[in-house]
Amino acid sequence: MSDQEFEQIIKRDRATTAHREWNGSLLDYLEVVRSDPTIAKLAHSRVYDAVVGAGISEHEPGENDAPGGRPEKTYAFFSGEFFGIDNVVSQIVRYFHSAAHKGEEARQVLYLMGPVGSGKTSLVEKLETTLETGPPMFAIEGCPMHEEPLHLVPKNLRREFEKMLGVSIEGDLCPVCSYRLEEEYGGRYEEVPVKTVKFSKRGRIGIGVVPPVDPNNQDTSVLIGSEDISKLDLYSEGDPRVLDLNGALNVSNRGICEFIEVFKNDTEYLHAMITATQEKVIPAPGRHGMVYVDTVIAAHSNEAEWQRFRSDHTNEAILDRIVVIKVPYNLQLSQEVKIYQKIIQNSDFRAHVAPHTLELVAMFAVLSRLEPTAKCDLLTKLKIYDGEEVVEKGRTKKIDITELKEDAKREGMDGISTRFSLKALDNALSDHVEARCTNPITVREALVSMVKEADFPDDIRKQYLELLQNTLHKEYLELLEKEITKAFVYSYSEQAESLFQNYLDHAEAFVNKAKVRDSNTSEELEPDEGFMKSIEEQIAIIGSAAEGFRQDVISYLWTNSRRGNTISYSSYEPLRQAIEKKLMASVRELSRIVTRATTRDEEQNDKYDAMATNLMENGYCEHCVDTVLKYAANNLWKD
Repeated sequence: MSDQEFEQIIKRDRATTAHREWNGSLLDYLEVVRSDPTIAKLAHSRVYDAVVGAGISEHEPGENDAPGGRPEKTYAFFSGEFFGIDNVVSQIVRYFHSAAHKGEEARQVLYLMGPVGSGKTSLVEKLETTLETGPPMFAIEGCPMHEEPLHLVPKNLRREFEKMLGVSIEGDLCPVCSYRLEEEYGGRYEEVPVKTVKFSKRGRIGIGVVPPVDPNNQDTSVLIGSEDISKLDLYSEGDPRVLDLNGALNVSNRGICEFIEVFKNDTEYLHAMITATQEKVIPAPGRHGMVYVDTVIAAHSNEAEWQRFRSDHTNEAILDRIVVIKVPYNLQLSQEVKIYQKIIQNSDFRAHVAPHTLELVAMFAVLSRLEPTAKCDLLTKLKIYDGEEVVEKGRTKKIDITELKEDAKREGMDGISTRFSLKALDNALSDHVEARCTNPITVREALVSMVKEADFPDDIRKQYLELLQNTLHKEYLELLEKEITKAFVYSYSEQAESLFQNYLDHAEAFVNKAKVRDSNTSEELEPDEGFMKSIEEQIAIIGSAAEGFRQDVISYLWTNSRRGNTISYSSYEPLRQAIEKKLMASVRELSRIVTRATTRDEEQNDKYDAMATNLMENGYCEHCVDTVLKYAANNLWKD
C-alpha cells in the first residue's frame, strides 16, 4: 500500500468524523431533537438499539437444537464472535428490551455469572465496543459527566417541551453545570453550548470500569469522584468548583459501567452501585447532595463468589436489584470448534492443524462440562446436544433434549475452559516444533500431560484421564479409520452413492414385493437378500429386524422425496452409517497390510503413496500423514 493510499484512508476517516461533529447552543440542539427524537435516548435504549439494529434472523426451533432449544431469534450483533450461547444472548437482549422501555430492568444491575473463561467479560466488552464505534452523544460542553443537554430545560417547562419534541426529559443538572448556568450564563440556559462527544473507554467518556478493590483499602471516590484538595484554598467546601467528578459512575454516565469480579468488593462499597441503578442518583463528594446518573451497570463474577454473597441474608436489598444471567461453558461440539478457529485466526498461530485436531480438543472440553445421565452415555449426550443423530441397532435414538437439561441444572458451570484447550494446542506445537504442525495424536498427549500436572481433585483428574485415554482414544480411531478408507477408496462419495442407489432399488422391490430390473440387461430379478444383508449387518440389523429396517428406509426417503428434498446416501443416518462401515470393511484388510508393512512390494507401495497423496489433499501435511498412519498401524489394526 502506497503513502497516497494511507493518506486517502486517513482523509476519508477524518471527513467522516468531522461530518459527525456538531457544535451549537441548547436552542440549536432542541431543533435537532425535534427532527430526530431518538437522539435523546437513555443509556439502555442506546445499547438495545445498537444490538437489534445490527439485524435479527428468525428460525423454527428444531428437534435437535442446543440444550433447551435454540431461541427463535438470532442476533447478528453477537454472531461471528460468540458461539454456543444463543440462550444467554437472548436473555441479555430481553434485559435491554425491558430496560429500554423503562421496565423494572431499567433500575436493576445486569449481572453475568459463570465459570472462568465462559465469555462474561467478552460479552460486556462487546457492548462497550458498540458505543465506541457507534454515533457520538450530544452533551453539555464542559460537563464532567457529559450529561444530556435537555437537563438544562427548567422543570416547569419540561411537559410543554416534551410534547413539542416527542421525548421524555429525565434527570437533573450536575452541581458543576448548575453553578456554571447561573454564574457564567446568568440563567440563560438556551445559550449554553452543546457539542457531540465520542464514547471512549480509554478516555473514560461514557464507559467506566471498576476493578475489584481490596476491602481494607476501599475508597468510594473510585465510584463517585472526590473533592480537589488543591482548590479548597481558593473556594469554600460547598463550592461546586472543588468537585472532581471522575469516578467510574460519573464517567459512565450515558453509557456503561462495568464492575469486574463485583462481589470481591465489600458490601458497603456496592451501595453506590445499587443507588445508581435503583434511584438513578449517586452521592456527590463532600456536601453537594445527590447527582443524577444514567448508566447501564454490567457486573460479572464467578459462581463461587455469587453463592457466597447470596448466602448472606443481609445482602437481600442488593440481591433484589440484580438480574442474574448464567453464562455457562458452551455445550455444543461444532460451536466449540468455531471458538477455537476464531481465536486461532485472531492470533499469530501459524502452524498447520491437521483434520480432527480441533474437534478432538473440543470433544474433551465439552465432555468435561457435561453431567452424567441414566438416559445415555456422555459421548451420546454430546452428539445429541450438537444436533447429531445417534443410531442404535439401526434406529435413531430418541432422547428429549429438554429432559436432559432439566436433569442437569448446573451443566456447563464446571469443566475444562477454552484457555486450557488452547494451551494444549500451544504445548503440542512446542513439543514438536520441528514439524511446525499439530495433530490429534500430539494434542491428546499434551492434554494427558496437562491433566496429570494440573491441580485437579483426584476424582476429577481420574475422570478426565478416562475421557482422554479411553473414550476419545476409541472415538478418534473410528474417525481415523474412516479417513484412511476415504483415502483408499477411489471416488469415495461416488461409490457410497452407488451402494446407496443399489440398496434402495433392492429394498424398494423387497418392500413392494416386486422385482428389480437390471439396468444393463433389463432382466427382472428377485431382490438380492445377500447384498442387503451385507450392508444391514454393519449396524447390527439381522434376522427379522431387517424387514422393519427396509420399510423404515423406504418410508423415510419417500416422505423426503415428496417434500422436494434431495436424496443421497447421507439422507437417512442409519443407512449412511451402514454404507460407510461397508466401505471401511471392504478395504480394512488392504489398509492393515499396506499400513503395517515394513517392506512393501511395488503394488503395495503404489497404493500407499496414492493413499498418502489423498490424505494430503484432504488437509494433512506430509508430517501428519506419517504420524497418523504410524498411529493407525500400532492401534487400529492390531493382530
